[in-house]
Amino acid sequence: MRITTWNVNSIKQRVGHLLGFLDEAKPDVVCLQELKCQDASFPREEIEAAGYAVETLGQKAYNGVALLVRAPLQYTQLLRGLPGDAEDEQARYIEALVHGEGVAPVRVASIYLPNGNPAPGPKYSYKLAFMARLRSHARALMTTEEALVLAGDFNVIPEPEDAADPSVWTQDALFLPETRRAFRALLAEGFTDGLRACEPSAGLYTFWDYQAGCWPRNQGIRIDHLLLSPQAADRLVSASVQRHLRGLEKPSDHVPVTVELSDG
Repeated sequence: MRITTWNVNSIKQRVGHLLGFLDEAKPDVVCLQELKCQDASFPREEIEAAGYAVETLGQKAYNGVALLVRAPLQYTQLLRGLPGDAEDEQARYIEALVHGEGVAPVRVASIYLPNGNPAPGPKYSYKLAFMARLRSHARALMTTEEALVLAGDFNVIPEPEDAADPSVWTQDALFLPETRRAFRALLAEGFTDGLRACEPSAGLYTFWDYQAGCWPRNQGIRIDHLLLSPQAADRLVSASVQRHLRGLEKPSDHVPVTVELSDG
């Protein structure tokens, strides 16, 4: 089972890129973030025609997450929204159990974690609260001993080697010590960083800002992650970054990241 996460930074602008990627890579599950559209505006018909079932949690102009599941795989137990705050209206979390004949089930979540800037401030407080809720929900899911993959744009630079120039980010919410502590606390619930488990070397990035020639100079950061429960980590075959998609015309500033799990 190939599971991909990709912040498309507006599905309406990148639907052609997405369809090309689906045809090229044929991932089984795709976790999308930053749709920037409501559910009714999502290009469902085009993606269904490519062989994928679609579930979205959209929001006008901001945020938005989706799960795409390629036939013949199916999904059940859909959860739209992260538990823990009934007042939270931001579309940042969607989860389902993916399964099929001859394929052991995997619970997959698509997550768009808050950016948190400027920090300190209410946006940063919301980021940390969201991370605490995510950790609490993940801890509850871990008790089921299912294969679980938390995939998405976490807006967290975990370690200095995850940035081309860490000094640029020292005052940014993505790299503040409290952010990194919260991410490590989530990992400490028993998760494996899928990409790092396969590719420990530095210089591995998933995001390049549109400004100041960051892409040509490879001034990137790694903020898109797939976190695997022990049961999922036991099935980990490979992990990769689809870096070439950043070189497309009018690309997202993020690129897809993919893990492959054995059928179990």
